[in-house]
Parts: sequence; C-alpha cells; structure tokens
Amino acid sequence: MAARSPVVLILGAGPNIGQAVARTFASKGYKVGLAARSLKEADSTDKQLNIPSDFSKTEDVVNAFAKVKEVFGIPSVVVYNVSAASFTPADDPFALSLADLSRDTTINIYSAFVAAQQAVSGFAQLPASAARTFIYTGNVLNVSILPRFLSAGVGKSGAAHMIWAAADAYKDRGYKFYYADERKPDGSPKYRIDGDAHANLYWELAHGETQGPWMQTFVTGVGYKNFDTIYASLA
Repeated sequence: MAARSPVVLILGAGPNIGQAVARTFASKGYKVGLAARSLKEADSTDKQLNIPSDFSKTEDVVNAFAKVKEVFGIPSVVVYNVSAASFTPADDPFALSLADLSRDTTINIYSAFVAAQQAVSGFAQLPASAARTFIYTGNVLNVSILPRFLSAGVGKSGAAHMIWAAADAYKDRGYKFYYADERKPDGSPKYRIDGDAHANLYWELAHGETQGPWMQTFVTGVGYKNFDTIYASLA
C-alpha cells in the first residue's frame, strides 16, 4: 500500500503568499488544503481542497481542519496567513471602535490560537518523521509602531508572543513554530512582500530537523537574518 502524501493546510489563501506556498508544497508532493472566504469548494481537485472560511469566526478554523483531515488526512504543516487591520488617524489611535478591534483581534489572534490548538492535536498523531510545523505570517508590528495600525499591532504582538511560547514549549516534542517577517536588507519593513520568498522560507522551515529561531526575520535571496540590534534601538 502506497504511503499517503503529506498535507499542508494554508489558512488565508490570497494571491501572493498563500498561492505561492500552495504551489511550492504541491510541486514537492504535498496535498494542499486552502481556506479563505473567496474560495469555492466545487473548484477543488484531487490534490487541492478549497474550504470557504471566514476567520472572524473561530468555528471556521475548526471546520477547515476537520474538512482537510476527512479528505486528505492530518496536516503536518499549517500556515496561518490571515491578517486584519482597521485604520485610525495617525494622531488618534483610540478613534478605533471596540467592535473593529474585537473583529481584528479575533482574526489576528483568536483564530490563530484555535489553529495552533488544532495543529498540535494533529501533530500528536503524526510520526516523528512528519514536518509538524506551524507558521504564522507576521510583519514588523510586533517590534515597531506604525501610525494608523493599532489593531494590527495588537494582533501581531499577541500572535508573536503565542508563537514564541509555543516554540519553547513544544520543541522537545519535535513540533516547530515560527513567526515570519520579511524585511529589506537594512532591517526596515518591506511593504511589497515577495510571495515566492515566503514560500521558499516556509518550505525550509517545515523541513528543518529542529526548531530554529522562532522569529524568522528574513530577506529575499538571503534567508533568515537577525535584526536584534535594530529592535533594541526601537525600544
């Protein structure tokens, strides 16, 4: 009996990072589960499962895991590639409504937390040879302030702490957790991010043997680069 193909579940399947990650993993033999609001399940194939999902509802995360497990099996790689931001005037961050903050926090933190819970539950059922990796697509907002981005900053900061805690807690079990943040070579934020660069990094992180630095600041064409001295200057 042939071995089952490994499975990646990508939550947030936009045209840049999400689709690039899907192409990369599919090209290397993975079955791909894609979850996003814009997808139609009827467009699924024998190698790609489309799961319509709204990540302002945490139950949609649970549903995405259940669907992909039913069709392809337990995902050994989970990518949380969802983000939400409600903008405020640069000089008045508390103009943000509580309703908008709550919605964005659900997407940026709570649904990511549920995804990580579901991922860990699945990883426990997979062999040690499986990738067993969770990756959160982040940005600079966990270490820097950008005017108008209060809700996104709260979300990324909370998610980054969660990933940091998970990377430390689960490393002895062989589960890997990463917060990925693409930068320019000087460490400043990169706003026009490179989907293929994310996909290549995510492949490398998923198939590394042990947990690397949980905060994966990286540069296209270079890979991981430590910008700790820049963070210190921002404090």
